[in-house]
Amino acid sequence: MTIGKVGMYGGKFVPVHLGHVYAMIKASTMVEELHVIVSYDTEHEKNEIFKNSKVPNIPYKMRVRWWSQLTKDLPHVHVHVIEEIQTGHFSDWEKGAEAIKKAISKEIDVVFSSENRYSDYFNVLYPNAKHVVIDADREKYPISATAIRTEGAIKHWEMLPKVVQPFFVKKVVIVGTESCGKSTLVQNLAALYNTTYVEEIGRIYYERLGDCETITLPTDFPEIAIEHKYREKQQLEKANKVLFVDTEATVTQYFSMLYVNEHQSVLDQLASIQDYDLWLFLEPDVEWVDDGTRSFGEQSVREANNAALKRLLLEQGIAYEIIKGDYEERLSRAIVLVDKLLT
Repeated sequence: MTIGKVGMYGGKFVPVHLGHVYAMIKASTMVEELHVIVSYDTEHEKNEIFKNSKVPNIPYKMRVRWWSQLTKDLPHVHVHVIEEIQTGHFSDWEKGAEAIKKAISKEIDVVFSSENRYSDYFNVLYPNAKHVVIDADREKYPISATAIRTEGAIKHWEMLPKVVQPFFVKKVVIVGTESCGKSTLVQNLAALYNTTYVEEIGRIYYERLGDCETITLPTDFPEIAIEHKYREKQQLEKANKVLFVDTEATVTQYFSMLYVNEHQSVLDQLASIQDYDLWLFLEPDVEWVDDGTRSFGEQSVREANNAALKRLLLEQGIAYEIIKGDYEERLSRAIVLVDKLLT
């Protein structure tokens, strides 16, 4: 039933959860056009809202991005962003209301929220609008943004929209020299945690070419790293709480130095924008296997290459957990570390 022409539904949405989505969808059926307002105060959020939070700071552009994705198929729903500085006074609400009215540029008939206590404020700020409260008791989705920040996104995973979940996925990267069991461990962990993984693109790259060592070019390695990052983005969108990644840009840099004796700045730049929650470093203490794309099978060479990779990670300031032993020992140790990350 339509109860007005122009509706407004606003908040900080740190983060957006299914209760917010439910309120937006319900509101969108009651008015001819609905305006979702994302308000922010970067300093207040950093110093107060996220001060002791178990989730990372969520930039306002990310929140706007989520709402844009959630409403893209609803042509009568529009998303706006306003800065609303928080001082603890009612004047904050007044300034915010003025910014909202300016953004919408139309008379607001209905103001939606999930809080009965806002009625006194809205009666002053929007005297010609009706305040409609949607699911104040949170019966449909028993969740709040405060609970997510306090207890962590992983605990409330099912209360996060699909477009929001990738932001909170924990990323575990497995690194090491060639033939140290990275691919096996990544695949096993992904199966155990019912999630996706990113395989080593270097192997796929040279399998497409039909050879490796004799045809390697310096330009191969930036291409490998860029394709790897793209596949990581794809798998991140499908991951279930955690994503496992086989190698990354620093290891690609290591292989560039190993195969063509070049340290490439573009690979350093790619490495600088990486953000992994857990690094697992695999020691070369399992049997070396020649799969057609490997060249350094002698154990003394493996050890030297292993030390070189550790130096490179040290230069990047990367902290990692050592994984060693047989395949069962490696898996058991990795599970302990991943469980700790998720809890």
